[in-house]
Amino acid sequence: MKTALTVAGSDSGGGAGIQADLKTFHQFGVFGTTVITAVTAQNTVGVRAWAALPAALVRQQLDAVVDDLPPQALKSGMLGSAELVRTVAEGLLARRLPNYVLDPVMVASSGDRLLDRDAERLVAERLVPLADLVTPNLDEAGILTGEEVATPDQMERAGRLLLAHGARAALVKGGHLAGPEVVDILVTARGARRFTQARLAVTSTHGTGCTLSAAVAAGLALGRPLERAVADALDFVHRAIAAAPGLGAGHGPLNHFVPAPPRPPTDGM
Repeated sequence: MKTALTVAGSDSGGGAGIQADLKTFHQFGVFGTTVITAVTAQNTVGVRAWAALPAALVRQQLDAVVDDLPPQALKSGMLGSAELVRTVAEGLLARRLPNYVLDPVMVASSGDRLLDRDAERLVAERLVPLADLVTPNLDEAGILTGEEVATPDQMERAGRLLLAHGARAALVKGGHLAGPEVVDILVTARGARRFTQARLAVTSTHGTGCTLSAAVAAGLALGRPLERAVADALDFVHRAIAAAPGLGAGHGPLNHFVPAPPRPPTDGM
């Protein structure tokens, strides 16, 4: 069985963060391990409070996992502070872990900030160059590149800028675009590919970014090529949103129990 690692915060509501990542790993048939960076008090309505874990403990979690259960792929999500961004960057450099998916979590679906402003620059400088794939939404792409990102053409330009900053690939997510379709753009050294899906008229979108990055990491852990891993992840998230159980009074969770895309014959356990 393949192993994947998530470096992220805990969501007490169970719809995002570590909890969403582990559910997604399970559906894809990979064994999930965790490095918890922060604990949040939140539900579908919003984040009431959160606290980062000590940087030394975060690094000890990472070393403990990698020493015994080395991942075939990993993702990072909520880091919370500049100190934790530095700690994770140093750990990834030291351990040379493969297939790193960076979800630059900065703001929750409810609008609550999950990253100190002084840490945003460090994400661009320290983590983007380590990423095999970075998965920003429109706001995050704008913060990381310093440019407006509000159209598909601007999304593609932002992806190319992220490659210029050192990322091997960028998936710029267009869920916040207006219109009847959602456009996500994957930019690699070979060019750009646009993925288009019908927009679903639902409010159950909590944890969408976490689930997507975890699904990509799971696909990479299974040995799938990046473009296939991204396509499978987008398909999984779309179906998980469509089948959302309608829990909570705010932005509800996805349905992580929808089946993952089937394994090709070359996928191994």
